[in-house]
Amino acid sequence: MSAAFQTWMKQIQADVEIALEKYLPPVTLAPKTLHEAMAYAVLDGGKRVRPLLVFAAGELFQAPAELLSRAACAVEMIHAYSLVHDDMPCMDDDALRRGKPTVHKKYDEATALLVGDALQAQAFLVLSESQACAEHKLPMLQLLAQASGSVGMCGGQAIDLASVGKALNRAELEQMHRLKTGALLRASVLLGAMSGKPLEAKEVDALNIYAGAIGLAFQVVDDVLDATADSATLGKTAGKDAADNKPTYVSLLGLEASRQLADQLCHDAHQALLPFGESAQYLHDLADLIVQRKA
Repeated sequence: MSAAFQTWMKQIQADVEIALEKYLPPVTLAPKTLHEAMAYAVLDGGKRVRPLLVFAAGELFQAPAELLSRAACAVEMIHAYSLVHDDMPCMDDDALRRGKPTVHKKYDEATALLVGDALQAQAFLVLSESQACAEHKLPMLQLLAQASGSVGMCGGQAIDLASVGKALNRAELEQMHRLKTGALLRASVLLGAMSGKPLEAKEVDALNIYAGAIGLAFQVVDDVLDATADSATLGKTAGKDAADNKPTYVSLLGLEASRQLADQLCHDAHQALLPFGESAQYLHDLADLIVQRKA
């Protein structure tokens, strides 16, 4: 990854942090505890991979910064809400997220439930209030809704919960993660692209291949890190998948084969970007970031 990419990434992360604070309800506004907990869940943490994908794809299609900012914040709010709910006792029952206590530990379970609900609503409010023309805005809202719902992220989580203690085959494992993790990453790429000039069918196809590859790669690397890194490095509880008897790429394929699969998926993502040439360098580098990350 180049110095130019590192500089760009840090700038986008800083800009998104400012925008998220702007688009969240003020913590001084009643109900204060709920708004404080929403900010606690969203701000000061995370790699912002999804907003980075929004901006990288948007810059490829000359999208306006204001629309990219709103799309990036909307998808990050959906992601944050999913983490809050995933960490609750009725789901993965975790006490650590992004190096700090999870929302239900910092506050309580009822507040955590409401934080997730409110962040989901806030995401659609932020995107709906963008300056995108109606011709673009409605498909963008539909895309985010589909990626977040029962045929996307929530559906993948339901399959995950139902699969504890079961031996899934590779196709079943991939389908679960294309929904649970991949759907929102795909939405990030497409939301960024849809914010710019009209897309040709071949461009959408290439972006879908790219997004599918990085979506699976993200989860493969997550499984590898869960098996090899410590909690301090991850910012969340390490080894939890094995402890909870969850099916993972590591449990199915083994550690080395999982690493090789992540590398192959990164290569597939790079190949999908070839029609865009050097204009897609940030998307290219983000695929590397996803696979090479240590947390």
